[in-house]
Amino acid sequence: MTDRLSAIRANFDEWQVDALLLTSAANRRWASGFTGSAAQLLISRQRAVLATDSRYWERASQEAPAYEIFRLGDDKDAMTSFLATAGAARIGVEANHVSLAKQSALDKHTDIVWVPLPATVEPLRAVKTTSELAAIRAAARLTDETVAQVPRLARPGVSERAVAWELEKFMREAGAEAVAFDIIVASGPNSALPHHHPGDRVLQAGDIVIVDLGAQVDGYKSDLTRTFYLGDAGDDAFWGIYDTVRQAHAAAIAGIHPGVTGKAIDALARHLITAAGNGAHFGHGTGHGVGLEIHEDPRFSRLAEKTIIPSGAVMTVEPGVYLPGYGGVRIEDLVLVTADGAEYLSAAPQSPLIAV
Repeated sequence: MTDRLSAIRANFDEWQVDALLLTSAANRRWASGFTGSAAQLLISRQRAVLATDSRYWERASQEAPAYEIFRLGDDKDAMTSFLATAGAARIGVEANHVSLAKQSALDKHTDIVWVPLPATVEPLRAVKTTSELAAIRAAARLTDETVAQVPRLARPGVSERAVAWELEKFMREAGAEAVAFDIIVASGPNSALPHHHPGDRVLQAGDIVIVDLGAQVDGYKSDLTRTFYLGDAGDDAFWGIYDTVRQAHAAAIAGIHPGVTGKAIDALARHLITAAGNGAHFGHGTGHGVGLEIHEDPRFSRLAEKTIIPSGAVMTVEPGVYLPGYGGVRIEDLVLVTADGAEYLSAAPQSPLIAV
């Protein structure tokens, strides 16, 4: 945490601030180690102070030893006293996380100039440490083990919701502290909906089934998608889009290297899908960062022209094609950006056929 505090403070001159107030859960956990649900971090050039209420005083002392603990109580002037610990005239705030109500409360402290920052520690979080990678690798292994259960669970006559529940139970019993996000099981025409919520639809022979899932270990997440076909042999329409997505997925991963832009990687996948006539059916980005949050920077996107992908980033690669009324295909793997390219953190095979 000492290194992380130094890295934060190194940005103060660029940000034109004397201190930084962090309130978002992922940013404050990364910057302090504190895992509780309620806290604020105030980092100045000389001090690092964590304010929390009586539920977390002891826990904060254990988890965030690099910080002084400011014990919030019922004192109506507590926030004023907390902010005074920084001795700062200009304090940066997380523009993407502070609500209008919170900003209104901060503005009552008229002796402080609040500086909205579109990004604070997010660029620092993009490059993962050895310990962060260990947690993500463990989460990825659990996710691989869980998706391997799909062929025995995704059977004709079973509902999407039932398959999703069985996958979640397996993942938790295998050691995940939580699912990284609500598991997606989308069957038949529902597979054309990229973020479908599993429902009562019963799986049928001939269905395309998209399964998107991830595990959480020590706060860090994984992300994986596989597309299946319930049958011994898919039809021509299925293989047409499946092979296109598989080629786009491989092309994007082959192009990853430190210093490439997020837009360039997105273009590698998008070009192949567009050339196959399905450009209008690929509406989302090609990938995103993963760590304490399931979607974090950097991104593989048409909008990421100025986003430079660093070595040490953990990224998804997830092109897809979605045909309304028919179904969709998405293939997603988790990779680590290395000095030589990309290392797969996912190991689940791309074997779509499930005999019925």
